[in-house]
Amino acid sequence: MVDADQTFVIVGGGLAGAKAAETLRSEGFTGRVILIGDERDHPYERPPLSKGYLLGKEERDSVFVHEPSWYAQSDVELHLGQTVVSIDRAAKAVRLGDRAVIHYDKLLLATGAEPRRLDVPGTGLVGVHHLRRLAHADRLRQVLAGLGRDNGHLVIAGAGWIGLEVAAAARTYGAEVTVVEPQPTPLHAVLGPEVGQMFTDLHAEHGVRFHFGATLTEIAGEDGLVLAARTDDGEEHPAHDVLAAIGAAPRTALAESAGLEIADRAHGGGVVVDASLRTSDPDIFAAGDVAAVRHPLFGTSLRVEHWANALNGGPAAARAMLGQDVTYDRVPYFFSDQYDVGLEYSGWAPPGTYDQVVVRGDTGKREFVAFWLSEGRVLAGMNVNVWDVTDPIQRLIRTGARPPAESLSDPSVPLESLLG
Repeated sequence: MVDADQTFVIVGGGLAGAKAAETLRSEGFTGRVILIGDERDHPYERPPLSKGYLLGKEERDSVFVHEPSWYAQSDVELHLGQTVVSIDRAAKAVRLGDRAVIHYDKLLLATGAEPRRLDVPGTGLVGVHHLRRLAHADRLRQVLAGLGRDNGHLVIAGAGWIGLEVAAAARTYGAEVTVVEPQPTPLHAVLGPEVGQMFTDLHAEHGVRFHFGATLTEIAGEDGLVLAARTDDGEEHPAHDVLAAIGAAPRTALAESAGLEIADRAHGGGVVVDASLRTSDPDIFAAGDVAAVRHPLFGTSLRVEHWANALNGGPAAARAMLGQDVTYDRVPYFFSDQYDVGLEYSGWAPPGTYDQVVVRGDTGKREFVAFWLSEGRVLAGMNVNVWDVTDPIQRLIRTGARPPAESLSDPSVPLESLLG
């Protein structure tokens, strides 16, 4: 039984941690809830950092998960700007950077991920940026506005979601943009070449220059400022600023030092959890970007770095901490906005897992749904400027449906009718 004498500690002040705290209270937990975050800002959502807030369309306060007053009103103890440096599993306690020790009955790790760093000369120059935290977005927003005013050049290393969304924002401000990507198309590891080409065309139409099949080898500068970015094929691109958008790594150092099981780095890493988000220690749970979940639907360990995973994973972990029967088997989901294109992606189908891509709609007009299939089974679907179809797409994935390809590609056939 959970009672008022228990203390639940949440390490990580992002969306997963904040929603876990909210769920503990909404489920009736009356014990102490302590939320520890290493940023001084209150917990916030990350999508606006590369979308609405970065574009100047949303105010800074709009990114926060709760009003600041909510935490005191909900009796959630906040320790902001604090780092947890160790976990003593035997004593069931965490030690903070200021040497304070907090004991727990249940512990949730929602430590998230951190941007991968460029390992090339010049990364210490003033104009080299990452985008992961609100402070990064504050700075980058000013940088993009300045580049737009001065016809400045931004070089982006990486054509993943963050790289493309920042490219779109930079072009909206009026900056010149070059994207350097080692793969032959954007989002190659997520969408494969078939659909990735659409993003090449979209951004090229808006003036973005791509340099595929290359990686950055040096950021040249003078007096601490960026002047150019050089690639391994001998090219040099003018640059006033450089964004490293080469992915993120789960923040597992705390879990590793505590002896918790960690997933193979070659497969994404993360803290290994079962379907109830419980780690190898029965009193410690993990959720959000840092958790590698043995997914019942896909039969493999998945670590998902998207907003919906934090939004839903935090509450699922909270319920499991309360002793409820939890199976976290949600279909992975994310969304993106770039220029006049909005999209939603559901499922999991990295290159090598599918053998066919089926499209319904018009890719030229960028109004279509793409499906990734393996032996006829729907593994993933992405709707581009087509709305209100996420539910049937996810049901096709969840049920293991194998609809005829000709029906799947025919817009006149309702997706719901293929669920049979």
